[in-house]
Amino acid sequence: MASRKLHVILHISADEYLKFYSGAASTVVATTRNGLSIEFPAHILRPYVRHDGIHGEFVIEFDDNNKFVAIDKLQ
Repeated sequence: MASRKLHVILHISADEYLKFYSGAASTVVATTRNGLSIEFPAHILRPYVRHDGIHGEFVIEFDDNNKFVAIDKLQ
């Protein structure tokens, strides 16, 4: 099974991320470092929520059916 890893830089404020908890939104749309627009489930970001939101560079892995596999925050 092949997979692909996409790099995204995210800056989501705490107020913006609250929309996901309230049900107003369930997916995040982001642009990869090479310009590809991707959409992924917001819940995968929960481990990375801080008091000021979600900030940093992440690698998101999808399988060959475009299903989420893993996410890692780069240091």
